[in-house]
Amino acid sequence: MPKDLQVELEDRPGTLAQLGEALGQAGVNIEGFCGVPFQGKGRIHVLVEDAAAARRALEQAGIPVVAERDVLVVDVVDQPGTLGSVARKLADAGVNIDWAYLATRTRLVLAVSDLDRARSVLS
Repeated sequence: MPKDLQVELEDRPGTLAQLGEALGQAGVNIEGFCGVPFQGKGRIHVLVEDAAAARRALEQAGIPVVAERDVLVVDVVDQPGTLGSVARKLADAGVNIDWAYLATRTRLVLAVSDLDRARSVLS
């Protein structure tokens, strides 16, 4: 099951390279990624299949994982209206989307308030 790992990096050249190199050297594939600046840091979300290996590699590189979360990964069609359709189904079921980003192979990554309910609504 894919996991989202959240790390915070210093907002300076080379820190993202360090993250990518640490995961690459450990053989951990990045399935999805999102990064935004926040209060002088880079808040980074990384989607991985092997969270334990990714956590070890990052922490050995001096990059602490600040959060780990099960997420819903949905195969979607790359066309107008897709996000609205998925979000509407979840909203109508009372499931809140905490955050979202796109992953490789046109997949939507969703951190939601009720993972089981979201899975059943979208299956």
